[in-house]
Amino acid sequence: MCNFAKKIGEGMLFNSFEFLFFLPIVFVCYWFLRRWRTTQNLFVVIASYVFYGWWDWRFLLLIAFTSLCSYGSGIAIGRSPQKSGKILMWANIMVNLAILGLFKYYDFFAQSFADAFLGGNSDDILLHWVLPVGISFYTFQALSYSIDVYRHKLEPTKDVIAFFAYVSFFPQLVAGPIERATSLLPQFERERHFNYAFAVDGLRQMLWGFFKKMVVADSCAVYVDLVFANPSDYNGATLLVAAVLFTIQIYGDFSGYSDIAIGCAKLFGIELRRNFNVPYFSRDIAEFWRRWHISLTTWFRDYVYIPMGGSRVSKPRIVLNTFVIFLLSGFWHGANWTFLAWGAYHALLFLPLILLGRNRRHTDGVSRSLPSLRECLQMMLTFLFATVGWVIFRAESIDAAWNFLKGIVTQGLLQAPMITHPRDLMIVLLSIVILFVVEWVNRNASHEFALQPRNRVVRWMGYLLLLFLIGAFMQTNEMPFIYFQF
Repeated sequence: MCNFAKKIGEGMLFNSFEFLFFLPIVFVCYWFLRRWRTTQNLFVVIASYVFYGWWDWRFLLLIAFTSLCSYGSGIAIGRSPQKSGKILMWANIMVNLAILGLFKYYDFFAQSFADAFLGGNSDDILLHWVLPVGISFYTFQALSYSIDVYRHKLEPTKDVIAFFAYVSFFPQLVAGPIERATSLLPQFERERHFNYAFAVDGLRQMLWGFFKKMVVADSCAVYVDLVFANPSDYNGATLLVAAVLFTIQIYGDFSGYSDIAIGCAKLFGIELRRNFNVPYFSRDIAEFWRRWHISLTTWFRDYVYIPMGGSRVSKPRIVLNTFVIFLLSGFWHGANWTFLAWGAYHALLFLPLILLGRNRRHTDGVSRSLPSLRECLQMMLTFLFATVGWVIFRAESIDAAWNFLKGIVTQGLLQAPMITHPRDLMIVLLSIVILFVVEWVNRNASHEFALQPRNRVVRWMGYLLLLFLIGAFMQTNEMPFIYFQF
């Protein structure tokens, strides 16, 4: 994970100075062209391709090909009878998944084959291709279009520029949310008008996203990377602290990106779907998955789980469907046995709830000001389950994950954590407290920083505090977002 992060760190990250100059220029030019919708959409495509090509211009060929295939398949499906349309839909799915598989999974399967049959000698069969950043996100977004056209959920668009803007819209291009054409494409097919309140809310959400990424996640990463690199050097208490900090890190990092992306889109009059809904306040693992990476969870639900029969089938089929969905979700994240193990682990946690019909118990958040003791215990247990899963997710191998988890209970869990800079850790913990307090207050709002004090002085003091913390915690080298590698 860390090595790949270094490879992708040369791109235009949200937390980079390049983006600081890029965004205002694009914003001004975009609204200058507001009277000419097609030209405005063309400018969105150009700006998005500049943003994406900042990593490697060759990646542009892939996203252009994906966009063209899905656009063309939509037109063809719309003109064809049902049977032919189904063939065309599957042809587009297979072409795009073949590209994704070649770049993301070929070396994994080739290495596994070599380990099993060639004594590990894989030099002649590996490609060693660099994984295009965000390919899993925009591929799934493009696929949902052709599937929805086939299902008659929307008419195929003839506006190729609007469609290319839909696939490549730069705020959510490389790490989501994974948008649906039924929601995002119509926004590019109509005129947009600048809404001051909508834009201000977007800036507020971006500010919160930067706080979660640059203050919470990046400061946690310092301790997490140190401990996960050599877990045998630390006692169980230190390993537990690192596991908890990674649980916070991956949330702050990924949901921080989503907040920045959603807020940034609002500056351009575009509304993106919510991708996180305070998942660590969940009372069971089913609620957790309704609140974590919502765009991916609902994608697999709508395009895989429900077509397989969902939970309206026999108990053995429910077990099969559940494992298929979670294993696919794990494998979507990357070509490593740890991701499959992570998916299987969550399937095992989810199965008892769905088999007993208790997976829909907690569909609404806690309405009271403070949770009950029972709810606190449920949240703590769900958080613990998630933490164990994130150790599997973060580890380099299944053996490493097992040794890490075993080390927590066998290497001195009751000893004091081995912290070299306790003052820095206290500041990290303070930022985590701020994170959870603010998100608890905003847990039922449209996003985690939506509700603000009415007093303008108090409100601006809060903004300035976040800006100060972001500046104080800013790393010398920009740290890429974890989910860029997926």
